[in-house]
Amino acid sequence: MWIRAYSSLWMLASVSLIIYLGHLYIWAMVVVIQIFMASELFNLLRRATQDKRLPKFKFLNWHYFFTAMLFVYGRILSQQLVNTVTSDKFLYRFVSNLIKYQMVICYFLYIAGFVWFILSLKKRYYKYQFGQYAWTHMILIVVFTQSAFTVANIFAGIFWFLFPASLIAMNDVGAYFFGFYFGRTPLIKLSPKKTWEGFIGASVATMIAAFTFANFLGRFQWLTCPRKDLATGWLQCDPDPIFKPDYIPLPGLISHWLPWKEIAVLPVQWDALWMGLFASIIAPFGGFFASGFKRAFKIKDFGDSIPGHGGFTDRMDCQMVMAVFVYIYHQSFVVGQDYSVETLLDQIMRNLGSEEQLSLYTKLGQILQERRL
Repeated sequence: MWIRAYSSLWMLASVSLIIYLGHLYIWAMVVVIQIFMASELFNLLRRATQDKRLPKFKFLNWHYFFTAMLFVYGRILSQQLVNTVTSDKFLYRFVSNLIKYQMVICYFLYIAGFVWFILSLKKRYYKYQFGQYAWTHMILIVVFTQSAFTVANIFAGIFWFLFPASLIAMNDVGAYFFGFYFGRTPLIKLSPKKTWEGFIGASVATMIAAFTFANFLGRFQWLTCPRKDLATGWLQCDPDPIFKPDYIPLPGLISHWLPWKEIAVLPVQWDALWMGLFASIIAPFGGFFASGFKRAFKIKDFGDSIPGHGGFTDRMDCQMVMAVFVYIYHQSFVVGQDYSVETLLDQIMRNLGSEEQLSLYTKLGQILQERRL
C-alpha cells in the first residue's frame, strides 16, 4: 500500500514538472511511455527457448516500432517541424523534401522489415515466428493509435491532454473511494472488486469535477494555446472563444443570499461535461478490457516498471480510450477548419515550382486589384 502511494506521488510530481516544461517535453514523455508499453506487450508472447535459437528475430519488433513512429509522428507534426526551420533556407528545403517523401521512406523501411522477416524464417519455428509477426502488428495498432491522438491533443493545447487525463485519474480515485465505503453490488466479473456503487458514485463525482476543473484549467493561457512549432517555452496567444468567460446572472432568489450577482462560466465547461460523461461511463471499459486480457494470459500485471502499479500498460488502459475520444470530439465539435496563412504558404512552397509560384503571385495581384484592395 505504501509502495503504491509513494509511486503515485513520484509519478504526480514527475508529470507535473514535465507539463510545466511544455509541449515538447510532454511529447517526449509520451514517446518514453510508448517504448515501455511496447516492450511490456512484446514480452507477453516471447518464449526464451525460441528466442535463443532466433537471436536477431526480436530486433525485428523494434524495427517495425521505430518505422511506425517515423510514419505517425511525421504525419502529425510535419507542419510544426516546417514552422521550426522556416528561417533557415537549407534546413527548410531539406525538411520539406523529407516530409514530401516521408511516406515512401517509411514504406520501404516496412518492406525491408518484411524481407528481413521472410529471410529469418526457420523450420520448426514457423508458427512462433508468424505469431510474433501478427502480435507485433497488433501492438503497433494499439500503441500508436492511442499515442498519435494523444500527441495531436498535446499540440492542440496542453489543456486537451491534461484535462482528460486528470478526469481518468479522478474517476479512478472516486471509484475506489465509493467502492471501498459503499460498495456492495458486483459490477462485472472481469473485475471482481468493481461495484455498482463505486461506478455510479465515481460517475457523479467525475461530472462535477469536470465542470469545475475545466473552469480552473481554462484560465491558464499557456495551457490553452496550440503549439505550431517544436520550440520550447510557454506560449501566449489570444484565447480561443471557448476559453473566454460568459457571465450568467443568478436568479434573484439565489443572488439574494450570495455576495455575487452573476457567475463566470467558460464555454469549454459544457464540453467538459461530455468528456466527464465519457471518462466515467465508457473509458472504464478500457480497464475491463485490460483485465480480461490479463486473465487470458494468466498474468497479474503487464510489467513491473512502476512499483505498486504494475507496468505502464496497466496505467494507460483507460487513457488510451479517452485520448481517441477527446481528439475526435475536439476535431468534430470544437475546432473549425484551419486555413491559416502559414499553412497555405507552406503548401504553396512545397508543392508549386518557381514558375507556378510566380504565376500564382501575378494572378493574386490581379484579383486584389480588381477588388481594389
